[in-house]
Amino acid sequence: MAAVSARHEHAKALFAPLGPTYDRYARLLSLGQDPRWRSFLVSRVNAGPGETVLDVATGTGTVAIELVRRKGCRVVGLDQSPEMLAVARRRVPPDVELVEGDAEHLPFDDVSFAGLTFTYLLRYVDDPEATMRELARVVRPGAIVAMLEFGVPRFAARAAWEVYVRAALPALGRVISPGWAEVGRFLGPSIRRFWARYPLERLLGFWGEAGIAEVRYRRLSLGGGLVVWGKRQ
Repeated sequence: MAAVSARHEHAKALFAPLGPTYDRYARLLSLGQDPRWRSFLVSRVNAGPGETVLDVATGTGTVAIELVRRKGCRVVGLDQSPEMLAVARRRVPPDVELVEGDAEHLPFDDVSFAGLTFTYLLRYVDDPEATMRELARVVRPGAIVAMLEFGVPRFAARAAWEVYVRAALPALGRVISPGWAEVGRFLGPSIRRFWARYPLERLLGFWGEAGIAEVRYRRLSLGGGLVVWGKRQ
């Protein structure tokens, strides 16, 4: 078994206590945009009834639930956090199977799934390029792989985003709880560092190198959210 990195340990520790309140405050701290972004993510998937989609970094199961509701498919939801999965188990329908596991070492055979979604994942892995290859490995040809991640707005919206993540987000987190205060302090620098190291064109290159073609993306909410999707070759 691969050693657990400091990056993984930090991500697990940061979100472990937040499961019961995660959906409520993710909606609040994103100014109501997080559910809208997840809905658009699900709309990109081309699987249907009788097929199975893998939802990686499923958390409390929000995307998994939406996939079942809108696409009529079965879903396997994978997450590294047992605390998040405990919350998900109380919420998901019978068409969702939950698995504790690591996105960098998926416990599934090649071409096992008719689609794959992942949410807020690549900032927390040690090697995004290798992770994209691993995600693509388990998806059958012709299936859609789709990602949701926080973005950094461009042009005039960047200044407002900086004010929000530097001042308002940490302040709101402190009002909610110590755990959310830590998230409020962490998110802005984490998002900024990720996109400085992996600009969008470089990240899209990882998708192509993993065997995902027809890659497209859409910036949402002035660029505060980003959905990327493509078709496995």
